[in-house]
Amino acid sequence: MRLVMPRLYVILDAGMFSEPVGESAKKLIEAGVRLLQYRDKQASARELLANAKSIAEAARASACAFFVNDRPDVAYLAGADGVHVGQEDLPVEQARHVLGAERWVGVSTHNLEQVQRAAASSADYIAVGPIFPTGSKANPDPVVGVDFVRRARALTAKPIVAIGGITLDRAADVLAAGADSVAVISDILQAKDPAARAREYIQRLEAAQPAARRD
Repeated sequence: MRLVMPRLYVILDAGMFSEPVGESAKKLIEAGVRLLQYRDKQASARELLANAKSIAEAARASACAFFVNDRPDVAYLAGADGVHVGQEDLPVEQARHVLGAERWVGVSTHNLEQVQRAAASSADYIAVGPIFPTGSKANPDPVVGVDFVRRARALTAKPIVAIGGITLDRAADVLAAGADSVAVISDILQAKDPAARAREYIQRLEAAQPAARRD
């Protein structure tokens, strides 16, 4: 089954929460978010699984797709819809082996060679970035810019997710360059009211016109 990407993809970075991650997930889902990823680089495997299960339960109740970052084993055990892997994590096909064919695998890319490899793999979507400077990672990859989205779009018909420094004012331009979805972390999670900020994104992105995609 082909993954249809909502235009807004919220990444729940555990380091940015002042409340349990499951509660934050519920509020964002209630605001209309339909794709969440849970990312926690510091939690123990037990804590990671417990949090992922709480998010998965909330997501299932509202038809929200839910991915776990890095860990296909945790995604499988939590009942998540899929996993998102980076260039240093398990390769796409090995993550797919853990999860099975019925769940989804996304992969991060930072240059055109990686995009081409991802396009040739069984990945369901390809994340590209960082598009703009970002503070959500300790050691981010080099910024690639909006034009990179256009070049990546020419290489694949798979859904493309743009990530890195996305803000409300930049999001529509990234969609116009060919992205199917924008992944947002800080600009939503660090807002005074993350749910209200998410609603702003949804309204703005629904009005945006993405670039024509390859068949």
